[in-house]
Amino acid sequence: MLIELNIKHFAIIDELTVSFIDGLNVISGETGAGKSIIIGAVSLLLGDRASADMIRSSEDSAVVEALFDIRKNPALQGKLQEMGFDDGHELMIRRVISRSGKNKVYINGHLATLGILSAISESLLNICGQHEHQIILNADHHIDILDEFGDLLSIRSAYAECYGQVQARQDRIRSLQAMNEKRAEREDFLRFQLREIEDAGLAVGEDTTLQEEKKRLSNIQKLMESSARAHDRLYGKSSCVLEELRGVIADIREIKKIDTTLSLSEQDMENLYYQLEDAALTLRDYTKHAALDPARLEAIDDRLELIGRLRRKYGGTLEAVLARKSALETELKEISFVDEEMERVSEELAVRKATMGEQANLLSRKRREKATLLEKAIEKEIHALNMSATKFKVQFKADDEEAHYNERGMDDAEFYLSTNVGETLKPLNRIASGGELSRIILAMKKVLARAGFVGTIIFDEVDSGIGGATAEIVGEKLRDVARHYQVLCITHLPQIACFGDRHYQVTKVVAGGKTSTCVDMLSGEERLNEMTRMLGGVELTKKTREHAREMLERAGRKGM
Repeated sequence: MLIELNIKHFAIIDELTVSFIDGLNVISGETGAGKSIIIGAVSLLLGDRASADMIRSSEDSAVVEALFDIRKNPALQGKLQEMGFDDGHELMIRRVISRSGKNKVYINGHLATLGILSAISESLLNICGQHEHQIILNADHHIDILDEFGDLLSIRSAYAECYGQVQARQDRIRSLQAMNEKRAEREDFLRFQLREIEDAGLAVGEDTTLQEEKKRLSNIQKLMESSARAHDRLYGKSSCVLEELRGVIADIREIKKIDTTLSLSEQDMENLYYQLEDAALTLRDYTKHAALDPARLEAIDDRLELIGRLRRKYGGTLEAVLARKSALETELKEISFVDEEMERVSEELAVRKATMGEQANLLSRKRREKATLLEKAIEKEIHALNMSATKFKVQFKADDEEAHYNERGMDDAEFYLSTNVGETLKPLNRIASGGELSRIILAMKKVLARAGFVGTIIFDEVDSGIGGATAEIVGEKLRDVARHYQVLCITHLPQIACFGDRHYQVTKVVAGGKTSTCVDMLSGEERLNEMTRMLGGVELTKKTREHAREMLERAGRKGM
């Protein structure tokens, strides 16, 4: 439900704030006062394109902002939560139009795109005017409207699940067929790659180990010299470390004969001597066995070159090469069993297709039953709007045509209408008369009210081409629709305006050399004055005023 609308610097609107209520909100005013400008501003909230021409002269930007109560729309709340715009039971939409072209959309204070705005606003607002009939006039939505009206969404959901399962298996069969068509060629290619990797006899981490060995062999001369020198310093020459250490141990022993308080342990020193002696022996053996091995170094280079080539070809790392080997084995196994797999999937597909066909037929039968009810209900409402010759039909494709399945079933349905006796039924979107179309949409909105397509419906020029008793009937229907939706109705007819739960007047004023549009909520005498103006035109008489009062009182009694 639209709670509040703020418009700033838009066309001839300087600054405007209007609060709306649940029920029927009527908007009236002189021709040219700016009612259509308000509709244009609201259209921006539906994702319509904006241009700099919409900005008030001498201003750099225009702003349209609306606050909605969405507590009765859990589906929209869930969508907002998924998109990251969740803000409880209220939704704030703001559009900023700039002369620089940097237009912006904000949803609950967060930047958004026009695409996101359109996806959200389609369940918030529906503007029904002579040129904006949106969902109801779009034939692609007619099957959805019928399913909503007939409470068929659970059956359709069950069908859609089967349809998805069929599509998945058809995709799998196509993949297997493509695999089978190039089976021999593909199998040879896979076996060649697998043999190439297998022949290399790779081991995890082998490249790292070989690099370390190469580094050692490439520096063997330096290693031999360093190990020999270290051995000599420990053990192999006079005044070596071990010889000096043996003298240190003897000196400590002499000290402790005289002074036992020395904290150094002879045993610890002996252990240190033996550790260094072991180190010297290790260095001796290392030097003895270290030797130049050009053949081994060449073999390592060849091996690393092989590993490098395989890494470049199969993924960049040794792990990727080994992973590719596993993938090749898996694909070869699949290819070898492609016939068996295709047979298995085909059997599953046949079962799923049969189930899908049953579900589609059930859905189709239910749709035809509900279509009859929809036709009768809409014709009843249309006839009550002084279009007694009108016929409404839900047209399905011919039964002898081959069934074409999609995610919504096997039916193509479109709404057809005939407004005059003897006239051929035609698609709903080809109706020429604006007045007829307004009444037809009003009738459909009333019938479809329980389906709950949107929270707010705006009827623009719903009174086009009608008057008198028909206008009064339209007013009653609008009030009936307003029991299910919030309704905003722009009208020139007092027969409609008198049914409003709240009445607003749009006026155009000139101040400071500038023209501005204003909107005022009317009550009491103000509303009576506006109703009198709508009835009497230029000349307002006492009789006209009494007539206006009587209309308001009669509308009030009918609403009880």
